[in-house]
Amino acid sequence: MLKIGANSGIEMHRWLTDLFPMNRSITGQGVRETLNYLKNILPDLNIISVASGEKVFDWNIPEEWVINEAWIKDLEGNVVVDFSKSNLHVVNYSTAIDEKLSFSELSKHLYFIKEQPSLIPYVTSYYKKHWGFCIEYERFKKLDKNQTYHAYIDAEHIYGELNFAELVIKGKSDKEMLISSYVCHPSMANNELSGPVVLTQLAKMLSDKDNYYTYRLILVPETIGAITYLSKNLPTLKMKTIGGFVLTCIGDEGGYSYLPSRAGNSMIDKVVRFYSNRTSKNIKQYSWLDRGSDERQFCAPGVDLPVCSLMRTKYGEYPEYHTSGDDLSFVTPAGLYGGLEFVVDVLNIVETNFTPIVNQLCEPQLGKRNLYPNLSIKENRNLNARLMLDILSISDGTKDIVDISIDLKEDYYTVRDLVTILERNKLIRRV
Repeated sequence: MLKIGANSGIEMHRWLTDLFPMNRSITGQGVRETLNYLKNILPDLNIISVASGEKVFDWNIPEEWVINEAWIKDLEGNVVVDFSKSNLHVVNYSTAIDEKLSFSELSKHLYFIKEQPSLIPYVTSYYKKHWGFCIEYERFKKLDKNQTYHAYIDAEHIYGELNFAELVIKGKSDKEMLISSYVCHPSMANNELSGPVVLTQLAKMLSDKDNYYTYRLILVPETIGAITYLSKNLPTLKMKTIGGFVLTCIGDEGGYSYLPSRAGNSMIDKVVRFYSNRTSKNIKQYSWLDRGSDERQFCAPGVDLPVCSLMRTKYGEYPEYHTSGDDLSFVTPAGLYGGLEFVVDVLNIVETNFTPIVNQLCEPQLGKRNLYPNLSIKENRNLNARLMLDILSISDGTKDIVDISIDLKEDYYTVRDLVTILERNKLIRRV
């Protein structure tokens, strides 16, 4: 059984704080810095590079984006926007610009959210050449419409590489659980960094345990990184993956969320739904039509991996999403701890679940094994004995412990412990 350390939330938040300033995009130095930081925590993490231009299914690896400096100044030299103050101030993947522009010309390249006037929005233009700045609406309103402004972005797109990382932790079985998160957004704590730090803490825990399943943990740039990883590993993944999930937006203190695999009927879907119905946590269940992260790639037709998403407040469902409001105060040690607890609770069921089948024809004699009271008295009710008989009556080799718990409307661990007793008494074996 996986057990979470008392200081895990504090430790994860410290990692997140260190990673927060790094300027990540779908390629580039920020991704490498992030992966190298996590490799210092997980020495066996394997960082892999794929060259710009390489074809991966219907896509090509994009050029690397290199940005050194960016700002807007008025003609008196007063700074209006400065990339060094927040890496959200520049449209991600912007091309270079060094021009003096009227307010009217400049405003065509400024992005803001009127409904959230104090926040900087996160905007990207990965696959079309474009430049732009992101600004708080309250700051935008203060700009002088009669002023000329100097817009400067020192950036270039170069032939480089895309980077991702994987860690495979061997278990007794070569069947695998695939756990993924992404490293491609700049300074956003929940949408970007909560997933990687929870995955990293989970990897540390799994590395110290004798697991039944093998665990494949990957950190990829969202969309293009997942597509690239699948293009390199699909035959292996299709042969070995029995379940998995994407970790995203899992560090706030809101509720909990689950988005199913496309098929919706995999082992991991069943376990998460069962856990959702049995736990005191408030877990909101979405449908496949609500998808939005890398489950889109893992569950695509022809790929068909049984991968769902585990979250706290789902992406797009909290006001701070894709803004500067998704900061180090929005994600907390308690929020990260709760997110990790959600994942660990699910995996502890996955790890200990199996399909039992009875060894006896007809109902076995439990009394001679001291599993049933020898005196049949109306008031003598042994609830465990009755539950064991119920378990035996269902254990025909077609249902696992989760299925049996659902049928009997009982706690998973109560059923599993009784199945273990029956197995110890050679009344049940594992299929």
